[in-house]
Amino acid sequence: MLNFSFVKLLGKLFGGNDVAAKEIKKNIINVLSTKPKNLALYIAALSHRSVKDSPEENNERLEYLGDAILSAVVADYLFKRYPYKGEGFLTEMRSKMVNRQQLNDIALKMGLNKIALFNKVDFALRNSHIFGNTLEAVIGAIYLDKGYSKTKQWVFKQIIHPHMFVDDLELIDINLKNKLIGWAGKNNKVLSFELSEERIEGNRRIFIMNTVLDGEVLSSGKGYNKKEASQAAAIAATEKLGI
Repeated sequence: MLNFSFVKLLGKLFGGNDVAAKEIKKNIINVLSTKPKNLALYIAALSHRSVKDSPEENNERLEYLGDAILSAVVADYLFKRYPYKGEGFLTEMRSKMVNRQQLNDIALKMGLNKIALFNKVDFALRNSHIFGNTLEAVIGAIYLDKGYSKTKQWVFKQIIHPHMFVDDLELIDINLKNKLIGWAGKNNKVLSFELSEERIEGNRRIFIMNTVLDGEVLSSGKGYNKKEASQAAAIAATEKLGI
């Protein structure tokens, strides 16, 4: 598999193998369709903290930066695409475009999982959003490597145009939390969203929210704020209930 070969190549690279460096760069170009200038940035962007503990070596800082860059690119795009729409509409559209599940799905379609570096033994990681987080880190790496203008072009060419179908996204009701609350009211159910856990992962605060239906935990969701975690929990709940 490509991922296994990629890990082997990294080992050779850190041993000073120039041929390995060329092969790693080739794999990155094949998946990301961009040619790295500073290879170390991209290796850091691909490295989950499960394999690299140091903030200087893993992708958490780059993820933070890439999240902000992607949000700015999408916000600018929506602002110009919808000149007569209000702030509420623009905010909701941005959420539809850059939510965790959406970015994770895009990362998988791009093949980012083939070159991402993470602990393969931890199966929970495979079902998390680490590939979407890695995509954000890659955006951060490209920004530091090539600047904002080139990064914006890459985001449009590799993410927005091929994967974000904005006309379709307009029709999607992203606020499943409200949908779930409405369903509970119609069916005389007692529904609440409760904070289950709050912790620090790396340098970022993580929230876990539970959807509680008639006193029983129905689903859980994780996010970087309570709203995002509640939406994730609501998505899981609607899938379980089939609504």
